[in-house]
Amino acid sequence: MSTNDINQDSAAQDLESIGPLAIAGVKPYEPKPGEEYMNDAQKEHFRKILTSWRDQLRSEVDRTVVHMKSEAANFPDPLDRASQEEEFALELRARDRERKLIKKIEKTISKIDHDEFGYCEQCGVEIGIKRLEARPTADLCVDCKALAEIKEKQLEG
Repeated sequence: MSTNDINQDSAAQDLESIGPLAIAGVKPYEPKPGEEYMNDAQKEHFRKILTSWRDQLRSEVDRTVVHMKSEAANFPDPLDRASQEEEFALELRARDRERKLIKKIEKTISKIDHDEFGYCEQCGVEIGIKRLEARPTADLCVDCKALAEIKEKQLEG
């Protein structure tokens, strides 16, 4: 792995660790007293977060394609070849997770477009601005999510 690859990987990890708000370059939303939940300003705030996050993930996919094309080599040494194949496999696995996340982000943007964003899919209560900023693709309130996790643990045995 070259120094450039290491720098790109650490930059990608830095972007993931700073979260969607920082990627979008926005500050946490401060609701005004008496402000209606999921008004146009709030929806626009989340649309900006989600589109920036999606665009950043797409650029990572493009970077991976370029990296794999430029780094692909037919090493005569089986250990070098295996090492490169493992590196590519890890990268592809990460991109597959990101592809699924991009789909979830696009589904969430569609919810904003259809005025369905910000409400729990199970009980219908407001999910909350702070929770949505921490997890913009959340579709369950904290209580329903906790119940779902308890049920999942019980099923696992």
